[in-house]
Amino acid sequence: MWAQALKEAAAFIRERDDFLIVSHVQPDGDAISSTVATGWLLEKLGKKFTMLNEGPVPSRLQFLWKSSEIRTLDGDGNPPDPDRKYRNVICVDCADYARVGQTNQWFDPDAELLNIDHHPTNDGYGRVNLMKFHAAATAEILFELIDELELRMDTDVATAIYTGLLTDTGGFRYSNTSPLVMAMASRLLEAGVNGPDLAEHLLERMTAGQLRITQRGLSRLTFSDDQQIAWLWVNSEDLEESGATNEDLEGLVNYPRNVEGVEVGMLFKQNGQSSVKVSMRSAGRVNVAAVAQHFGGGGHVRAAGCRLTDPLPEVISQVVAYVQKALDEQ
Repeated sequence: MWAQALKEAAAFIRERDDFLIVSHVQPDGDAISSTVATGWLLEKLGKKFTMLNEGPVPSRLQFLWKSSEIRTLDGDGNPPDPDRKYRNVICVDCADYARVGQTNQWFDPDAELLNIDHHPTNDGYGRVNLMKFHAAATAEILFELIDELELRMDTDVATAIYTGLLTDTGGFRYSNTSPLVMAMASRLLEAGVNGPDLAEHLLERMTAGQLRITQRGLSRLTFSDDQQIAWLWVNSEDLEESGATNEDLEGLVNYPRNVEGVEVGMLFKQNGQSSVKVSMRSAGRVNVAAVAQHFGGGGHVRAAGCRLTDPLPEVISQVVAYVQKALDEQ
């Protein structure tokens, strides 16, 4: 069945031209890596393509092949060329259709979508769906698609795919680090990837703003009565006063989760007065993808997220109570 899905995805690409490639809003390492890896394979096949995201490429990922060519919406949410529409769209690393954000303004009303993703909450919204829910990253799926298309990897695409694997496995430490992932990493290193430099750049280095927002967030670390749930929160003012960006929040949710005895760690990011993004990490007893889905979000069993439109105190109360219920039912 997986082999057939790969063939259908390859046929979708071979039989069409002039593609739009989009990934999810607030893109992370896997989203940008998968975007440029898809652009790379299309270029090798002589296809025309445009890469687009609702927001900017995080600065730490701007070393990736042609990442500077990923177009973004302007400050008012308008696409760079509003009259341009694409019939052939490839969505990568988007757990559901809503995750493409406002990039869908560039989709033709009759657009056909190739949906490439690894999130278990993906509902298969594409004309063709290449989904592998136990894959560590969407980059892992693209590795297999490149093999299916019989393309020879160079250092550019190998670095992109390695970056996706590295970031979504937490430096090859999370439970999604399978033997297949390590075999792929080995091939990518043989293709010329500089693994130590990528690990230093993506996982070890910290900006001053990131350090200050981490200090502020940790000062608000709170535990449930049974010490099994821990959370912290930040808001837009914290980012501004710390000189930090949204990019600097990546990894902050791991601090509460890493405390011994904690089963679920959460980060609440308030945007304005009534929009709160919730990031969740589980030690394994609680399926946080199910928790996120209850609140309209999605993700993985151990890493998921959602966005709510209530005031921050109410959001914290609702989500903590639901997680506590999930723990009590174990």
